[in-house]
Amino acid sequence: MDEHKSSVDELLDLLKNPFKQPLTDSSIWPALGTSLGITAITALIFSLVRPYHTVIYAPKLKHADEKHAPPPIGKGFFAWIMPLWRTAEKDLVAHAGMDAAIFIRVMQMCRNIFLVVAVIGTAILLPIYWALNSDKGPIQNWVLRLTPANVWAQPIWALVVVGYSSNFVICGFLWWNYRQVFRLRRAYFQSEEYQRSLSARTLMLNDIPKNMASDEGVARIIDSAVPQSSFSRTVIARNVKLIPSLIEQHDHTVRKLEKVLAKYLKDPQNLPPARPLCYPSKKDPSYGTYPKGQKIDAIDYLTQRIRELELEIKEVRNSLDKRNTFSYGFASYDDIAEAHAIAYTLRKKKPLGATVVLAPKPDDIIWDNMPLSPSTRRWRRLTNNLWIILLTFLWIAPKRSDCYIRVESEQYRFTVESLSRRINSQHSILGNFLPIVFRRLSMRAGDRTKTGRDRHVVAKLYAFFIFNNLIVFSLFNTVWSFVGTVVDSTIKGSDVGNAILNSKFFETLFLSLCQISAFWVTWLLQRNLGAAIDLAQLWPLIYSFFARKFSSPTPREMIELTAPPTFDYASYYNYFLFYSTVALCFGGIQPLVLPAAALYFSIDVWLKKYLLLYIFVTKNESGGMFWRTIYNRFVFGTILSNLVTFLAVFVRGDGQHIQAFATVPLPFIMIIFKIYCARAFDAKIHFYSTQSVNRHPDTGALKDPLRSSNLAARFGHPALYRNLITPMVHAKAQNILVSIYRGRLSDGRTADSGDTGDTMSTSGYSDAYAMKPMNSSKPGKSADVPGFELVPESRLDFEYYKNRSEFASEHGAGNIFGHSNDIMRPGTPGTMWDGSEPGSRSASPAPPIPRLPSPGPGRILSPASEIGMTYPAGYSRPMGSPYSPPIDVAQSRSPLYSQGNDSNSNLVGNAAPMPVASTPGFRERSVERLGRTPGGAGMLGGGPQGYGGLPQDEEITAHDPMQYNYFREARRPRRDHSGGW
Repeated sequence: MDEHKSSVDELLDLLKNPFKQPLTDSSIWPALGTSLGITAITALIFSLVRPYHTVIYAPKLKHADEKHAPPPIGKGFFAWIMPLWRTAEKDLVAHAGMDAAIFIRVMQMCRNIFLVVAVIGTAILLPIYWALNSDKGPIQNWVLRLTPANVWAQPIWALVVVGYSSNFVICGFLWWNYRQVFRLRRAYFQSEEYQRSLSARTLMLNDIPKNMASDEGVARIIDSAVPQSSFSRTVIARNVKLIPSLIEQHDHTVRKLEKVLAKYLKDPQNLPPARPLCYPSKKDPSYGTYPKGQKIDAIDYLTQRIRELELEIKEVRNSLDKRNTFSYGFASYDDIAEAHAIAYTLRKKKPLGATVVLAPKPDDIIWDNMPLSPSTRRWRRLTNNLWIILLTFLWIAPKRSDCYIRVESEQYRFTVESLSRRINSQHSILGNFLPIVFRRLSMRAGDRTKTGRDRHVVAKLYAFFIFNNLIVFSLFNTVWSFVGTVVDSTIKGSDVGNAILNSKFFETLFLSLCQISAFWVTWLLQRNLGAAIDLAQLWPLIYSFFARKFSSPTPREMIELTAPPTFDYASYYNYFLFYSTVALCFGGIQPLVLPAAALYFSIDVWLKKYLLLYIFVTKNESGGMFWRTIYNRFVFGTILSNLVTFLAVFVRGDGQHIQAFATVPLPFIMIIFKIYCARAFDAKIHFYSTQSVNRHPDTGALKDPLRSSNLAARFGHPALYRNLITPMVHAKAQNILVSIYRGRLSDGRTADSGDTGDTMSTSGYSDAYAMKPMNSSKPGKSADVPGFELVPESRLDFEYYKNRSEFASEHGAGNIFGHSNDIMRPGTPGTMWDGSEPGSRSASPAPPIPRLPSPGPGRILSPASEIGMTYPAGYSRPMGSPYSPPIDVAQSRSPLYSQGNDSNSNLVGNAAPMPVASTPGFRERSVERLGRTPGGAGMLGGGPQGYGGLPQDEEITAHDPMQYNYFREARRPRRDHSGGW
């Protein structure tokens, strides 16, 4: 029993002081040696392997377009170093984007700050601490002698001087970089891509009242607040019903069918004896008709399920009602400066209850969160914050496994240190999933944009890490010791109040920080290992190897393996901010953490520059809007370090606490500095122009240059015009696929729908181009199994699919491939095509390019209309046209799939163009002659009007009497100077 008590007492003592065997010189030197050694070895191996594995170590050299391609690298051993040295910041913006340039600038700022602060701190504090610490006290090794544990009175003024010096150095670098970010943003506003983007001149209106939820209402909201604004194109969001959910189910089912076929047809010459089986989907309306708990034929079921989903999507798209609207919309202007000026004027106002902000890029919008009401959004934010708080506190218990505890008893010897290390490794693995968890929580909280969600993830991750990994980790033993001391005092008969006063909480906290400071030195030194692992790309190499060798990847998965990976800005920013905060907080107590942080940033800035230039892509470009989030957290970290300085000088200063009072202004200096920078730079960083709008409609551009921008399609829900993906099958299984595929063998027009199943038609038009789909691997031969895309071995590469939205959207679509659907069409016909999807390929000219006259109501709005030829809905453009989409791998596809990527489109593309009709009504007569509805309602693949002939073209919306623009354009009413009609 006594032995058991002694073990418990030892456990309690170790909880009070978990660093009873502290990390000292015996751990710092090995940490430094392994960090530098492994980093150097990794860099050497990378230099040796890099020239022979460009798919992993330089994918952007292959996939980026000519404008965004990074500098070429030679085959030499160290040939990758000089391009990094020669690439300036403006070149980095062109090659990798604004977000990448701001990221490298933040790293360089951290490096420079800690290099300067390390010189100041080590030069002033280390000699004083070393000389004044006594070997007779608790200081027993040279690392703890470099802390102020035994320094009192006058020498503590050195810590005050270092505190002020560090604050001024940080303020200086923050101000300098704030100004540089301001200049980068102004240059970004003047760039060709920004000037040609539709989102740059578009406003987004949220929380529109129900009585104003129309195209006319959007225009009236802006006119009510800014009556002198010029003409704008407006569009209200339409209710897309269940289409997004149906498309998600369709994509999931297609991928599942691909996986089943990949396993079953892995060796086409030796098929498994039994066909693959699966359980029916619970989301299937006919789920109850299948035997419960019994598997069914996977190929037949999944094929039939895909067909049903396609037909359901088509029916829902055809049943959409334009009068069923959501509470958000968009307004686009001819002049970028005017759009930004209106957004700046209304930034703190809510005209008629709506909020007006600059529109993000269409690819950046989280469409599912756009219709949420303010009350729903507030409730979701509250619940989201409660979940994060709960997760933060639940994380405290496993985090305490970081303490090194050893418990001994008579029956066994149990070392918790080894268990702690195992738990820590598992904890690190779980920590990698925290960004994913926080990202999903932010989406559920109602974030409207992906870039805004990532900024919120940075803020939440930083708060989580600071609380759990810094504050709780540093204060746990102090709080435990404080509670233990109070309990012991009360047991001995002392009053609780006196016990608290006699516990010397601040003294215990200060000594605890001094003891734990050696751990942070070692921890920061080991951070270089993570940077080396990033450069080596070990995880992509291992995952790719096992996926290819020990599984049956689908052609789609093989293509995705060769795509450039996306850069997780939220995670990396959080790490850098956390490292910086730790170094700043412990810089005054243990100056060695400052050179450790400087060493890390000095090495990693070059490694991350290579990653961003040659390997990673930015999935959602924000234009450098992460800066303010990073700046605010850096200011907070500096204020937190000021509080640690105050604690040190309060405990170890003179009896009158003069030094402590001298450090009181430090946090207020940072707050005042933050307010100054926000007022000096923020408005011009966020807005292209802040001048008031004084333009009168009579002096503005009333010719509606945005007529061809197709605003409704560009800023419409992607579910309205998104192409459905096609099941991909390896071409080696083409012959055997016909025998094992017992589903739909026509082009989708089956007898049960009243059709004879005519496979000689193309895109639903049986009187034109009567040709069978072409075989992908044998040109001139007909394909045997429509509805599948056969991919040969030579085409299992992202290079052939990077312009298709289903692949590019996950790998930096529109940033490095030159096919952004946000770019507007210039006035030169030869450069009009921007690679966007059907329904969003028209665009308006951007100043100062001369404006071409917009087509009349009788003509079809297509890029080809300005060079003498046009096509009715349902037909493709000629292959030789500069506006025709890139030819993908030859595919055998059903008209139920997207038009832009099937073999039918490619065949029609070879046909001669149709002449332009000079008279109005050509479109109606052409459609009547074909016997089809506009937009190719007979096919799910869609045409210029999207799926099911939905009215998305501008000539339809522009002349709809229900639209506000109908009265503004057709009748040309003029307003007087007071804003009346």
